[in-house]
Formats: sequence, structure tokens, C-alpha cells
Amino acid sequence: MWYVVEGLVSAGGGVVDLVWRPRVGELLGNTVMLVLATTAACLIVGTGAAWLVERTNLPGRPFWTALMVAPLAVPAFVNSFGWTSLRPGLSGFGAAVLVTTLSYYPLVYLPIAAALRGTDPAYEETARSLGLGPWRAFARATLPRLRPAALGSALLVGLHLLAEFGAIQSLRFDTFTTAIYDQYQSTFDGTGATALAGVLVLLCLLLLLGELRLAGPGRIARIGSGASRRPVPHRLGWPARVAAAGGLLLVAAGALGVPLGMIGYWLTVSASTAFPVGDLLATAGSTLGLGLAGAAVTTLAALPVAWLAVRRPGWTSRIIERSTYVGNALPGIVVALALITVAIRYLPGLYQTTVMLVAAYVTLFLPRALVGLRSALAQAPPELDDVARALGTRPAAALLRVTVPLIARGAGAGAALVFLAVVTELTATLLLAPIGTRTLATEFWSESSAIHYGAAAPYALLMVVVSAPMAYLLTRGDHEATR
Repeated sequence: MWYVVEGLVSAGGGVVDLVWRPRVGELLGNTVMLVLATTAACLIVGTGAAWLVERTNLPGRPFWTALMVAPLAVPAFVNSFGWTSLRPGLSGFGAAVLVTTLSYYPLVYLPIAAALRGTDPAYEETARSLGLGPWRAFARATLPRLRPAALGSALLVGLHLLAEFGAIQSLRFDTFTTAIYDQYQSTFDGTGATALAGVLVLLCLLLLLGELRLAGPGRIARIGSGASRRPVPHRLGWPARVAAAGGLLLVAAGALGVPLGMIGYWLTVSASTAFPVGDLLATAGSTLGLGLAGAAVTTLAALPVAWLAVRRPGWTSRIIERSTYVGNALPGIVVALALITVAIRYLPGLYQTTVMLVAAYVTLFLPRALVGLRSALAQAPPELDDVARALGTRPAAALLRVTVPLIARGAGAGAALVFLAVVTELTATLLLAPIGTRTLATEFWSESSAIHYGAAAPYALLMVVVSAPMAYLLTRGDHEATR
């Protein structure tokens, strides 16, 4: 925010001329349409898939869970690469909605599925005992309890769309972020890009205010043991189960099959195909280390923010929480340039160090950890903390022995999301990584930009391999917790 505001102030009265242009109006319309359409599509696909997997008798729940989460390991720009390889003429608004929906629906699926697993089935069973049908009972008893997870995940999708560059650029659909990159490439002072970034910050604030208004002050925590058992699954006949399995497979084919299939195609036919084992292992190791460090530091940084937002609601805590979302809406290049400016002026020793790179990850991905933690805290009754304090337990001990175990599932989901984001992050890593540090995403981008698709393919496959165990362990832990 400081970097953007300083750039706007230095531009003076010229900011109005830079912003008040027909081109900016076109970018505004494109960006708003993309955010609205893709967020709605992600909510429909993610919520529907989570309900089918968690609340019906569809066999093979662990398999479907892993399949629905696996696309998180495929960066949006790799997904776009696969679709444009399959259909070279694919471009425009519809293509952007298709590819971004297939890339980001897991951001809705994960928190909704976790919320469904953590929701006490007694609410829905009570509604059924009062005469409501299965759909009305779900809509009136369960759906309201999914609202924090749905709003938080929709906010995440919207913020990611505001900052998305690679996928949108390759599909030739102009948004504010693609225009900002074009401005930075065409000018050295970046005044026009900073003005566009200022409009992007305003859009981010509108999203935050909208989510805040829709969330409201309602409480969903309860006193008691909570969901210690799984709900009785909705019985689907075999035609419905075949249709449900077909729908999930169709989503997975678009989100996972197309990019992996085209990677396999380029591995087979490209003359540049190579497997430098030493480079691949070294790059995978540095990516894994950065992913784990980024996930741990970001989750720890999000914990006090989530606690303030849920346990001490008020304008101060809201402002602190909402301010963390701004960095997630800005393109990585803006965040990276802001940190470089800070380092050069005030902390030269941090320039091009791992500490600065992890700080960029915290700035960019804190909301991913925050959404899971906030949802988990909202379902953890604060009265248990009071009971522990009344029994003589110190506040820190009560936090560790009572609250942390209750929110471990949400913290794990948030850490997994951050890990997957760090593994696939591109622009900030390119600018801030220490000299000699390479990641799978940067190597893939470097090789694919040089049209060495065969050489880029092994790095894309390793991104999936590195990310898949995290998603598997997370879903396994959730299922064990609900047994």
C-alpha cells in the first residue's frame, strides 16, 4: 500500500489523466466481469463437488478428495499452457473463465469440504425430524454454517483473479494485472503502472467490504463435543452415482487431464526434451524448502490476526484483518518491487535473501492461511478457553492446550494452501530469489518462454509430484479425525 500510495503522490495531478481513459474503463469492465463470472463458477463447482464427496454415498471418498484437490498443484499458467496447446485458437473472456475456474475451484472445495466434515450432523437431522425434506433441511440447517467458508473462499478466488497474470496473458484477455505488466515493461518509472495498481487496490477494498457485509456478525460455534461422527450420507441411486462420478471426472479431466496430457505430448514429440537429473533434484529441493518455510511462517503470522478477528471483533481487528488481503490482490511484481524499494532504502542487508523472499510469500499468501484459521476459530467455542482459564491455566497454556488442537484442521488446510501457492509462485520469486536459487515454477517459465516445451515439461511434472503429498496428507488427516 505504501509503495502504491507513494507512486500516486509522486505522480501528482497526472494520476487523473492516467486513470480517466477509455482504456482503463475497458480494463475495469474486463476485470469485474472475470471476477464475478469465475467466482460464481468456482462456488458452484467447488460446493457441488464437496457435497457429492462428503455427504453422499458416492464410493471412493479418499480418491475423489485427492482428485478434486490435485489441480492446486498445477499452476494456472501451466493449465493455460495445456489448453492453448490443445486448442491454439482458445482466447478471450470465455476461455479465461474456463481456465481460471478449473484452476481455482479447489480453493472453494477445500474449505467447504472441511466445513462439511466439521459441521455437526445433528442440525440437519433435527431439521429432518421436524418435517423438512432433505434439500430444505440442508439449505436451512447446513448451508448457513458453510457461509464463512464460502465467503472466505470466494474472497480468495476474487483476490487471486485480480492478481492473475500468466494464464490471462496467454489467453489474450486484458485485465488490470496484464496492463500493469505491460506498463512496467514499456516504461522505467512505472507511473502509469502504479496508477493502475491503485485502481486494483480499490477493487480489492470493494471485495473486502462486500465479504464483510455479507458475513455479518453471526455466530456458528456451539458448546459440546461437536461433530464426533459422520452424518448419514444421502442415498443416491446408481444412475445418480454414475452421473455424479461422470461430472467429477469431467472437472478433473479439464483441470488435471488436459495440462498433464499436453505435458506428456510435448515430452514425446519435442526435440528439446531432456531430463537433467541433477538440476531437477536441486530445483525440487529448493522449491520444497521454500514451500515449507513459506507455509510455516505464513501460518504463524496468520494465527494472531485470525484470533483477533474472531475473538476480539471490532473495527481495529477488522482493519488489521482486511489489510492483509490487499497484498494478495496485487500482482507479485508490485509486491516484489515494494520490498526491493524497502530493502534498498532501509534494510540493504536483506536484499536478495531468502528472508525477503519468504516475507514476500507472507505478504502474498497470508489470506490463504487466514481463511482456514478464521473458519476453524469461528467453530471453536470460546467458552472452553474461559473454562481452562477458570481452572487456573495461563492464557498461553490455554491457547496451546485448548484452542490450537481445535483449530489444527483449519491451520493445516491453510498451511497446505500456502505451500501449494509458494511451490507454483512465479513473478515475486523471479525478482527476489537469491542469486543461484531456482524453483520449479521459474525453470518451467524460463524454458517455456524460450519455446523449449519438452525441456519445460519435467519441471511441471515435478511441481505436481512435490505438491501432491501435501494434499494427500491433509485429506487423510481430515478423514481420520472424523472417524
